[in-house]
Amino acid sequence: MASRSIIFGEITDIPEGHWFNGRKEMMPTSFHRNWGQGIDGNKQEGTSAIVLSGGYEDDEDSGDEIIYTGAGGNDPNTGKQIADQTWDNAGNAGLFTSWDRGLLVRVIRGHQHKSEYSPKEGYTYAGLYSVVDAWRETGKSGFKICRFRLIYNGDSGEQAESAEKTLSDKKGSKNRVKSTILRLVRDTKISNEIKQLYEYKCQVCELAIATKTGFYAEGAHIKPVGKPHNGDDRSSNLLCLCPNHHVMFDKGMFSITDQHDLVGCVSGQLFVKTAHDIASSNLKYHRETHGFD
Repeated sequence: MASRSIIFGEITDIPEGHWFNGRKEMMPTSFHRNWGQGIDGNKQEGTSAIVLSGGYEDDEDSGDEIIYTGAGGNDPNTGKQIADQTWDNAGNAGLFTSWDRGLLVRVIRGHQHKSEYSPKEGYTYAGLYSVVDAWRETGKSGFKICRFRLIYNGDSGEQAESAEKTLSDKKGSKNRVKSTILRLVRDTKISNEIKQLYEYKCQVCELAIATKTGFYAEGAHIKPVGKPHNGDDRSSNLLCLCPNHHVMFDKGMFSITDQHDLVGCVSGQLFVKTAHDIASSNLKYHRETHGFD
């Protein structure tokens, strides 16, 4: 276990783009305290830094977006996955805590990481990233792996909610535009139809939140839309939930059986109207990615 105190955010005199010859150079400042591990963090405090070093074949690096494979289950000699990863691993639990609390993570790319953004030698500091999603899936080697989606958060990172989006023009040049992101709630025509069907009552607690102009609920996708999940925006993939149960569902605190029983930290049965046909394949996907199957 690292003996130095964990430090989140930027480290004095180590700007984005800083180059390290080796990982031991990162340790005295607590930039990354663990020489032999890719994740610097724990369940109680969160994760402050990760290293992309080519140790996991399932990693994906698109620059401003990274799909990162958690720790555990790989052979230290060959680097191949030989066992399932779990959320109990300290590093994986730390990244999950960072997601929960909105803590920014320092990302370091190593020369062994197979990416166009990696240095030819040593290690470079890629900047601060936000953890925006976490799930389990079967990796290329056939074992369960913990996956984390990280989004580039800009050069400064003074506030966790401050993010930078990358806009590309037709010529391929990029401009960074500051924006503030708290939590993305997709509100489409189909989402509104589902909420109206349930009269804005949560399908878990059957609570409708009163506002000055009516009632409030959120359309929650069972299988997340967009990469890497590729869920669709159809009523069969949507639930009407209150904000609390939406967050708990997205973070895998509970899931739903094909018979609409609630499993996990919430008990009872999902309230489903006859006109709402929920795809069992989407429910199965949610259970699998959050460890309920």
